[in-house]
Amino acid sequence: MARPTRTAIRSVRKFNRFYTRQIGLLEERLLRTPFSLAEARILYELGTGKRVIGAELSRKLDMDFGYLSRSLRSLERRHLIRRSRSAADGRQQILSLTPSGRTAFKSLDSRSSIQIGKMLEPLSAAAQQQLADAMSAIEGLLSPDVEARDAGRITLRSHRPGDMGWVVERHGLLYSSEYGWDERFEGIVAGIVSDFMRNFDPDSDRCWIAELDGRRVGSIFVVRKNRTTAKLRLLLVEPDARGLGLGSRLVDEVIAFARSAGYRKLILWTNNVLHSARHIYESRGFKLAKEERHTLFGSGLVGQTWQLKL
Repeated sequence: MARPTRTAIRSVRKFNRFYTRQIGLLEERLLRTPFSLAEARILYELGTGKRVIGAELSRKLDMDFGYLSRSLRSLERRHLIRRSRSAADGRQQILSLTPSGRTAFKSLDSRSSIQIGKMLEPLSAAAQQQLADAMSAIEGLLSPDVEARDAGRITLRSHRPGDMGWVVERHGLLYSSEYGWDERFEGIVAGIVSDFMRNFDPDSDRCWIAELDGRRVGSIFVVRKNRTTAKLRLLLVEPDARGLGLGSRLVDEVIAFARSAGYRKLILWTNNVLHSARHIYESRGFKLAKEERHTLFGSGLVGQTWQLKL
């Protein structure tokens, strides 16, 4: 622990004043909508989490319980949220959005993306990535969670020369050592990577490479299937970077990009033995569409197709 310097304190306070003004947090209503910042945060948590236990919301938002209760009552009076009792524990109250609430959330989410897009538009792609990396570092360094601070050492960037070969190699080696998949799997990955590079369109496709202290530790891709549907592909997290929430962070990046690109559905193909990845997909609202046995790169394999309506 180091005693904060006056210079560091002044710099943080200056940044806080700049950023609150930059994104309009000093306005009484957020993004020129009928919602306060607190109400918008509640709508976001319910809109992205499907159903939320009421008792956990105050902790998750770090919001005074009385203030939270008033905000919830305001949203309930406007028929934007509903409360129900948990079937598993009758003492727990489940909060969820009504159809009107989901419409309000989508509008708010869209306005927020447009606002940030306008802020980033004057910046080059490299400057945008530099800004995103800096914000990730701030979030990680200031988090009280040790794992989150470690996660702050992880940065995400777009692909550059040399990355595609790494993606193919690491998929081949990791899935061979951990699941016994043969060299045919590496060939499939190479084909996916080749198609991505040959057909790459920055408006509809994207690759993220995760780095931990400058070393590559993860990847994920999103590619166009058709006008309304995108495919999530090649999620990979190196063993020494697991447990830091990187897999979830990569999937969240894909979902956010797919929505901003105007896709209406996101699909992916995986195998039933990849339990950690499947847990991430389920927690983000993906639904299992179908299963089929196959022998594409080993025996006794069960492929799964998952989909998410955006």
